[in-house]
This record gives sequence, structure tokens and C-alpha cells, in this order.
Amino acid sequence: MGNQCCSSDAHAGNLQPVHEQFFPMYLLSVKDFLMMDGPPLPHQSLMQQGKLYAWHPGMFSIFVSHQWLGSKFPDPGGHQLAVLRRCLRHIIDGSLQVEEDLVSFSLTSKSLQPETRKRVCDGYIFLDWFAIPQITARQEGTNESGTGSDAALAVKSIPAYVEVADLFIALVPEMMHSDTKLPCNYSSWLSRGWCRAELWCHLLSNKPDTRVILVFSDSEAEYMSPLNWQQNTISEGDFTVEEDRAVVVKLGEAAVNSKIQHLSCHGPLSHCRFYMAQRPKLLGKERICFKLEEFLSHFRFKDALEGFSAAEGMTPLLCAVFAEDVEMVRVLVRNRADVNARLHGLSDLGYFEGQTPLMAAAKSYQKAEMLSTLLELRAEVNAHSSAGINVAFLARTPEQVQVLLNFRADVHQPCHNGLTPLTGAASFAKPDTVKALLAARCDPNPSSVFYTPIFSAAWFSIVNKHAAENMRLLIQHRADVNLPASPLANGQLSAILFRAARAYVEILGEKFRSKHLIFAAHMSGMTPISVAAMVGNEEVTKILWEAGAENLPNDRGYLPEDMAASYGHHHLVPMLSTFHT
Repeated sequence: MGNQCCSSDAHAGNLQPVHEQFFPMYLLSVKDFLMMDGPPLPHQSLMQQGKLYAWHPGMFSIFVSHQWLGSKFPDPGGHQLAVLRRCLRHIIDGSLQVEEDLVSFSLTSKSLQPETRKRVCDGYIFLDWFAIPQITARQEGTNESGTGSDAALAVKSIPAYVEVADLFIALVPEMMHSDTKLPCNYSSWLSRGWCRAELWCHLLSNKPDTRVILVFSDSEAEYMSPLNWQQNTISEGDFTVEEDRAVVVKLGEAAVNSKIQHLSCHGPLSHCRFYMAQRPKLLGKERICFKLEEFLSHFRFKDALEGFSAAEGMTPLLCAVFAEDVEMVRVLVRNRADVNARLHGLSDLGYFEGQTPLMAAAKSYQKAEMLSTLLELRAEVNAHSSAGINVAFLARTPEQVQVLLNFRADVHQPCHNGLTPLTGAASFAKPDTVKALLAARCDPNPSSVFYTPIFSAAWFSIVNKHAAENMRLLIQHRADVNLPASPLANGQLSAILFRAARAYVEILGEKFRSKHLIFAAHMSGMTPISVAAMVGNEEVTKILWEAGAENLPNDRGYLPEDMAASYGHHHLVPMLSTFHT
């Protein structure tokens, strides 16, 4: 989301702040934080020691969002913050590269620059336990928003703190809640209403750099996929205190409206149109029905064909698709809008070059009616994007699958990228979508592919909270838990890229820091349990282990235990080491 900016003066510039501070933003220096260990000290103790500083313009600040691991203390064992300390050290010394998520990654992707690493070293951290006086875990039935305590004022100021921060880190290592004994990870963090509020206030701010750094372990960090937040609205988040929902929804509405206003004045206009179209869905509001002239005026088009071949990709048809306006789609196509026009300029919003309006509709969880309408209007059901995927690969609901089957979509053969539609569903969709494809007799062990659906389910298990259920479904349908990836066996361009990645890593060794290219070098011969160990998902690793996964090395000789250790997921090593007994 946006271009990276290393200057501490450029994050907000002269832009008008959206949110008000009701209490000073207290920060701890990164250097002091790196000297600490054990359970974190609270605000009062750090104030007495003179280690907290009130934010002022020019300070490079890092907002750390995290899920508490205890009902009374955020990190009773100090393990969560230990991960952050080690990760920050690796970021500062350059041994950890922060890259885009795997789906968005390219060789031209931007990562943290040396100047930014230096600013991190000299910067300051905002963490709720450090910064907010006498903060406690929220209790059901208690709402502090009406009180005038310092803690209440600080909590009320969190959106303002997010707004002025230069970096936003989501601290989401796989750990266990000390009281509930439930796993705390990226998926559970993303489900929390207040965490979503912090995330939205950052992503929808008017700063040049609104990317989010996800810290999975001390040696694994990447930028969040833009689709992840769009599919996790504030209004549907989990709140311990139900009264908080209305408060947070108002914050989200203010953030969305401010984003639209800023983009309307400063551009790009394509992004302004995107947020305008998505606004009802993002805020859980009723969609507005327009007549054609009203629609074009609302989205600032001169006529129904404007933007058809422009570099900016939000055409009138795409505005109608993202606004979920089926009738307007029909009207625009009657006015000669191209139902198969390719997307351009929306990659930083999660919609990549060469995808079609039909693909965008599937990917954005549109209802079956939108897909059937586009197909009735002659959308190509088996068209492929620039990345080689088709719309069946992007199907996100069983209703979408049924529509595609009705229009004779090919759900069995691999796409041009060598992966099947079942692999796409196993990676990103819910179990009911996987079940629909399995009911259509999709093969869980397809031949002549880079990797299988169960391999991909393990690969994306860190970001798909339904991965464990998808995994069990595939195993029930006799997916082979030991079938390795074979990217080098394909006579395609991507196979050449995998060979190049291996050569780069073997030549440069530890000097080569790209997480994704290192994984590409390791991929040949990897089994699903090695992938689950690499991403650190304990539940999925255990499912594979109990289903008969074997202790098989990849083509470079790395065992599942080695992959877990290499990526900093040391909590899995005891389980994986039992292979040796």
C-alpha cells in the first residue's frame, strides 16, 4: 500500500490529522528495549526509571500491535517480546529482509532500505503495556470510553498514535494464551476487533507508506497482503466488550471517509474510485443504487467508456463490480463496456495485472449473481491472467464454484502456472469451497503440477485460519501427505526461475537474504510437513504428523526439523525431533 518513505518528516507531512490525541503518546527507545529481557515492565515502572518519552514531530516511531497472551498481563513469560527483540536486531543488522507477501512478491519488490534500518535502530516503540498507564485486559461488561482516566484517554488516542507512527508492526508469532490455552497467531490477532481498528487506522491513513510488517518469528517477517485487511472488516471483529464495537466502527468510518477525501484531492483517482466502490462493504452499510448518469457522476467519469484503455485500471465496469451493483454491470455492458478488459494499476490493492472483472468478482467474495451476470454477458470463463491463473483458481465460495461449473469452467486441468483450482481453494478459501470442488471430482493428488493442494494448504496456513479444516478435508479424500513438490520437473519458465533461485542461494549463501527466493531454492523435494514447519503452524504440522507424514529431506537434504529451525519456529522442533525415536 503506497511507496516506502524513509524520511521521518514525510510520513504525515502537512496533512491534516484525522484523529485527536487525548493523552500523550509515550514511547520507549529501541535501544532501551533491546537491553531488556523477561516479562515486560508496565508504564508506571518505566516512567519511574525515566525511560519513556512523549512523542514529538521528527521522532521515528514504531507502533507495535499484538494480542495479549494472558488475561492480566500481555506477555507473562516474556516470549512474545523476545521474538520482537531478536527480529529488530536482525532488521537493524540487515540479516532479515522484510519483503512483500508471497503472492505479491516479485524480483522488483521493495524491502526496507539501509536508511530505514538505521532509523529503526535510533527509533522509538509504542506498545500498549509500555505506553498506557495502568492498562488492563478489557473485561466483559466494562467500557471505559465514558471515563476520564488516563488509561481511558490513552485508549481513545490509539488511532492518533497509529496515524503518526512511521512503521506499523503486527507481532504475531505462534504462541499459546496462558489462560485459555488457545493458540495466538496471525489469524487470531486479525480476528480481534481492536487489532483490526489499529490496522485500519494505519492502512487508511494518508501517510505515503502504509504497509504493515508481520513478524512471524525472530527470523521471518513480511509485508501484509492488501487483501487480508479488506476481507476482515472492523464491524465483524471479535470484541470482549460488545459496546466497543460501535466505538470502533465509528473510527473505521472516519478512516475510510478521510482516505476517500484525500485520494479525491491528491490521487490517484483510480484508488479513490476503488474505496468509493468498496465503502458500503467495508463499513457494513447498504449499497446505494444509481441510475447510469448518477453512477458516472458519482465516480467522476465523463461517459461509460472512459478509462477503458487508460493506465489507471478503475473503469466504470470495475467500479460497478466492486460496488456489487449487478444491474449497473448490465447497463454498462449495454453501453459497450468490455466485460473482458484486463486490470491495470491495482496491484497494490491486491488485484494484479492481467486479471479480468470476473476474476476480481470471485476474488472479492462477490455473490454468485455477479459471476453469473458477467458470464451471461460473455465473460470468458477459462481466460488466464498474466500470472497464469483462471477464475476457478480464485473461487472463494461454493456458490461461485457452482456458477463456474454451470458455465463449463475447467476445474480439473492445471492452470497455465501449473496449479489446479483445488490448490487455489485449499490455499485461500474456506472448507465449504474446498468441499464443493472435491464434490466435483477434483483430484487432490494431481499429476504434472509444481505442488499439490495439500502442499499449498500447508504453505498458506499462516494466513488462512481455515487451513487446518482444509487440510483434514483433503486427507479424508486421500491426499498424499508425503507427495513432494517438483518445480524443476516442469518444462516451463517458472521451472527456470526455480533453478535460478537455487543457483543464487548456493553461490551467495548466507549473504543472500531474500526469504522467498531461499524458499524457492529449498522447494524441490519438500513435503507438506516441511512446509508447515517452515511457516510455523503447529496445528497443521500436527495434523500431517498424525496422518503419517514421514521424515523426508528435500533435494538439498533439509529435514522438516531443519526447516522449522531455519525460519525461527523453535516451538515445533520438539515434535519434529520425535521422528528420530
